[in-house]
Amino acid sequence: MVSLSGVEETDRKILALLAQDGRMSFTELGRGTGLSTSAVHQRVKRLEQRGLIRGYGATIDYDQLGLPLTAFISIRPIDPSQPDDCPERLRDIVEIESCWSVAGEESYILKARVETPALLEGLLARIRAAANVSTRTTMVLTTFYENRPVT
Repeated sequence: MVSLSGVEETDRKILALLAQDGRMSFTELGRGTGLSTSAVHQRVKRLEQRGLIRGYGATIDYDQLGLPLTAFISIRPIDPSQPDDCPERLRDIVEIESCWSVAGEESYILKARVETPALLEGLLARIRAAANVSTRTTMVLTTFYENRPVT
C-alpha cells in the first residue's frame, strides 16, 4: 500500500484529475497542473511505476446493464480450523465484484451485483457451498456516491 503523505502536491493533483477522468489526455492534465505535456507524461509514468496508479477503468451504470441489486455479503468460516482459502474458492463466481479481508466477526466482505432478489438468494447458496461459510447480507437501497477519488 502506498501512503499519500510522501506524494508531492503536483502528483496529488494529477491523481485527482485521473481519478475523475481516467481518459484525460496528457495535454489536459498539463492544463490542470500547469505542467508541459511531456512533464505530465513523465510524472504519470512514474506514478504508474510506483504503483500509485494501478490501472484505468470505466464507470459502469449497473442499473442500465441489468444488475440493479448490489449486496454486501459478510462471510465467516463454519469450521475455523479449515484452511483460509475463501478468496480462491470464490474467485470464479462472476457476480462477486470485490472481496476484502476484514477484522471483526466476519473474515471477508464481498460486494456482489445481481438482477433480482431470487438470484441473490441463489448466489448466497453457491457462496455457502463453495467456501463452507456462513453469510450475513446487506442489500443496497440507494447509492449516493461510490469510488470517490482521494484528494
